[in-house]
Amino acid sequence: MALIDNAVYVDGRRVASQRSLALGTSGDLSWIGLLRPDPHELAAVADEFGLHENAVEDAQKGHQRAKLERYGATLFVVLRPAWYRPDTGTVEFGEVHLFVGARFVVSVRHAERPDLASLRARCEADPEFLAKGSEAVTAAVLDEVVDGYAPVVEVLQDEIDEIEDQLFAGQVDPGVSKRIYQLLSEVLAFQRATKPVPAMVRGLLRGAEKYGVDDDVQHRLRNVLDHALRVTERVDSFRALLENALTLHATLVSQEQNEAMRRMTSASLAQGEESRQLARAAHQQGEEVKKISSWAAILFAPGLIAGVYGMNFDHMPELHWRYGYPVALLAMLALAGVLWVVFRKRNWL
Repeated sequence: MALIDNAVYVDGRRVASQRSLALGTSGDLSWIGLLRPDPHELAAVADEFGLHENAVEDAQKGHQRAKLERYGATLFVVLRPAWYRPDTGTVEFGEVHLFVGARFVVSVRHAERPDLASLRARCEADPEFLAKGSEAVTAAVLDEVVDGYAPVVEVLQDEIDEIEDQLFAGQVDPGVSKRIYQLLSEVLAFQRATKPVPAMVRGLLRGAEKYGVDDDVQHRLRNVLDHALRVTERVDSFRALLENALTLHATLVSQEQNEAMRRMTSASLAQGEESRQLARAAHQQGEEVKKISSWAAILFAPGLIAGVYGMNFDHMPELHWRYGYPVALLAMLALAGVLWVVFRKRNWL
């Protein structure tokens, strides 16, 4: 059922609960509570209380920004209550529409929260305040919605403090960046819900004298304004903090990437230096091999000649030659010298 409650109050005391929509007698207050009414139900309320069609259309469609508008003698108030859901870890938003006339208040909700039934019970427990009329109900609903912002503010503060601790600890986990974006999105939505409220309350206070609003109601409205200003100031600071946190996180990520690049560059340079050292060692080893090979070739040539003539065969004509020995020595020296010159020109020696 869309009709949650429908009561008539006289001097702040409930005298009737009606099934049909109707104003009480002169001086009475009717307070009707609706939850997700269909177009026919809302049209019946509009016909009974003479509500403006534009306001009725907004209340039916929902998804309105927080605002305060006046249509003749009727005020149309849109509020965006907020609450934190621990099971999902997110901030959710509802929508409350108020049609406020001289002797009636019609509340239209599009979510289960806030619980206006409990608010009605508290107001009925204070008939002196409720006797001050529809303005008192409006102030009470505003107070209920604004007070509901406080727990959300505290949860957001705790979340932001946790993110700041992670950032100052130098953590660059991608999950931190994702959480900052999520929180920033929630803060922006919360800011859209809360920012218009102070201006709305100021508008009600400006018209208080003209419409003869009771001093106690004005005092409560000023209290609501004070709380709303605190909330909006903190929400504004949350947005600035999260934007700065996002910048800081990007800086930390960039520094981490630069440090990784430096480490990779250092490792590459070290590997290159090691390769150069290995190349130098191989080159030096090659040079030593060439020197050893050159000297081995130089020494091998005289040894070959000496070995040939050391075989002591009887039929070697040079064995009995008078100049064979000096010729052999000269041949050895000449061959060794030629090889030395050749290897020297090739830089092997």
